[in-house]
Amino acid sequence: MGDKVTALDVAERAGVSRSAVSRVFTPGASVSKGTAAKVRRAADALGYRPNVLARSLITGRSRIVGLVVAYLENQFYPEAMERLSRELQDRGYHVLVFMASNSGAEADEVMEELLDYQVDGIIAASVGMSNDLTRRCEAAGIPIVLFNRAQDDDRLSAVTSDNYHGGRKLAEFLVAGGHSRIAHIAGWDGASTQRDREAGFVAGLKAAGQSLVARQAANFDFEQAKTITREMFCGPDRPDAVFVANDHMAFAVMDVLRFELGLSVPSDVSVVGYDDVTLSAWPSYDLTTVRQPAGQMVTATIDILMDRLADPDTKPRRVALDGPLVLRGSARIPKGWTS
Repeated sequence: MGDKVTALDVAERAGVSRSAVSRVFTPGASVSKGTAAKVRRAADALGYRPNVLARSLITGRSRIVGLVVAYLENQFYPEAMERLSRELQDRGYHVLVFMASNSGAEADEVMEELLDYQVDGIIAASVGMSNDLTRRCEAAGIPIVLFNRAQDDDRLSAVTSDNYHGGRKLAEFLVAGGHSRIAHIAGWDGASTQRDREAGFVAGLKAAGQSLVARQAANFDFEQAKTITREMFCGPDRPDAVFVANDHMAFAVMDVLRFELGLSVPSDVSVVGYDDVTLSAWPSYDLTTVRQPAGQMVTATIDILMDRLADPDTKPRRVALDGPLVLRGSARIPKGWTS
């Protein structure tokens, strides 16, 4: 095996300084196009690859962002994770993905492990942070941005869709469609997304002089949503419409209504969800739902993280982005309503 090619070897072959080679392989560093082209040609010819770990020891930056996610069963998260990973890579960062449950103890354990990897920042997708761990990250200068989740902690930046107004839009839509027995199949009660969607939905019903006729929590779980649907819709006084807290569970609800209980969607029961994942538009579901503006949410999340990396004194920010109501065939469409 030959000797390892160094940055100095590349510099000598390209006829530039060693610092010029370093700048070429440092994302965001200033270097002329001509110099960059010469260095990359020399590096390719010699088979040189920069030692990212060694550079991180010098700069104090690993250029790694930890991404912690709780749900992959929900189709929203694989799509969002791909967007997050691509945009971070476009900005010169690598992504280290960890899975965690909603359990505070397990989430903290995963976050502790991330700190051991010397990540520059953390994006927590639907995962909560304990006060103690938030303090530790703050002391270590590691910024955190919550994605699709918020907490009552002014130290934490958060990016969500406008869940309250999204829930209210769904209530107004179902009431306008002539529904009078409206139910809600909730997600996990500990999630801000669930809390805010339900609050907006209930407020919309109250403004129309209505209230929920049934409500159970399925914890964002597909099988639990099926079980609750069997219980909620088995009697003669069944609901005539249901808001399911996300699309992933709404698919389970629709499957039980149609294929187990023999009910027609939307003739017997209107079903609406939240997220607008790709599967929602498939003809087999054709789900009316509120769209989470995932692209805007991802960009806002990364912008906040980059701002805090550039200036640790940047104040945390809370962003709630409006998402449209997408009308499809799973719910009765009121006269005059358009997407």
